[in-house]
Amino acid sequence: MVFAHDTVVALQAAVALANSALEPDTLTTVDELTGFLDTWEYTGRRDGTAAELAEVRALRPALRELLLAERDPAAQLVNTMLADERAVPQLVRHGRHDWHIHAIAPDAALARRIVVETAMAMVDVIRTGETSRLGVCADDTCAGVVLDLSRNRSRRYCSAACGNRNAVAAYRARQRS
Repeated sequence: MVFAHDTVVALQAAVALANSALEPDTLTTVDELTGFLDTWEYTGRRDGTAAELAEVRALRPALRELLLAERDPAAQLVNTMLADERAVPQLVRHGRHDWHIHAIAPDAALARRIVVETAMAMVDVIRTGETSRLGVCADDTCAGVVLDLSRNRSRRYCSAACGNRNAVAAYRARQRS
């Protein structure tokens, strides 16, 4: 594995959150937010309010910008995010996960925790020179963010739906020739 477990999960969650803004928007209700948080095992405070949902939804453009930024601009964005949130890295252990890093208190607002966890994950991406593992979906009709954690760096699509749509189109094109 290229990255530690907490980095992988934070990156996957950030990509899922950024991509939730694509049509159809998949983060429109508090219940959908709860499902997102459960899927990505977010710990800490959850208010479960429309205001919290709005704050999380508002993060999506900034997360997309960070995830798709080149290495140097990404480093600047990370530094700004961590400074703005006054992040203080701490080793923690909870649930079934061994020691890993959290950099903000568990009772901080959810949107602040998402920003800090994503920024901390991007620290590892930037330090290891692996920003090329993040990109835009190869489907011409999609703008989704792709996180490629494969060994051979072969992931090109943000979802199975995009990959399948392109495979079918390529098959049909071959059949016509």
